[in-house]
Amino acid sequence: MIVLPRFDTTAFHIGPLKANWYGLMYMIGFTIAWFLGRYRASKDTNNWTPRQVDDLITWLVVGLVVGARLGYCLIYEPGYFLEHPVDILAIWKGGMSFHGGAAGVAIVAWRFAKSTGRTTLDVGDFLTPLAPLGLLCGRIGNFINGELWGRPTDMPWGMVFPSVRAGMIPRHPSQLYEGALEGVALFIILWIWSSKPRARGTTTGLFLIGYGFFRAFVEFFRQPDPQLGFIAFGWLTMGQLLCLPMILIGVALFIWGRKINA
Repeated sequence: MIVLPRFDTTAFHIGPLKANWYGLMYMIGFTIAWFLGRYRASKDTNNWTPRQVDDLITWLVVGLVVGARLGYCLIYEPGYFLEHPVDILAIWKGGMSFHGGAAGVAIVAWRFAKSTGRTTLDVGDFLTPLAPLGLLCGRIGNFINGELWGRPTDMPWGMVFPSVRAGMIPRHPSQLYEGALEGVALFIILWIWSSKPRARGTTTGLFLIGYGFFRAFVEFFRQPDPQLGFIAFGWLTMGQLLCLPMILIGVALFIWGRKINA
């Protein structure tokens, strides 16, 4: 059994201002995506310029943060945030939805595609290999915050997350599971796949399949959100239900891309 250290969620102070680890991990994730995007733009196989990467990442920061926060508020705790709308702005406390963030990113990708004469899938194929390491950073932020912990376990790596809701019992460190799969494993898969020219839509499809599968799998080890519990059949969570259409869309995109480019 391992007891989670009581991390100071504040990374550093600058005068009266303070930077929280949760927000800082998001900024690190965006910075990694920016560097990777510029690296990809430098390759002859891509018709992107560094300036376009700069513009895209800038708008993605807005789309992802707004979408992720609103998605969490509307999907996971609508009642609370209707009564406390000011708390919607308190993103440093945690509470970001991947699926809401994905919707925000999709809107930005669609608008950016129109402004640059590309298709939305072209933007998605360029963008999705940059995302997994950012997801890893987000999960590390969750771990430092001591949130989104797993279900009780008797495995030797079970961790105690000292809090009123988690109790003093060993739990799966599901944040680290997600970081390893959605972050590291998915990055390796997508980076290798996209290192060669691929059929339009297949990289985006592979991302949706990979994320949806990994997230749905880890949900079996992650404690369901207490305000929702299990949504269907007594064992499916909201995260798993939201991943199902992602996987289906990803499979359809992958097959469609391979077929039209055969």
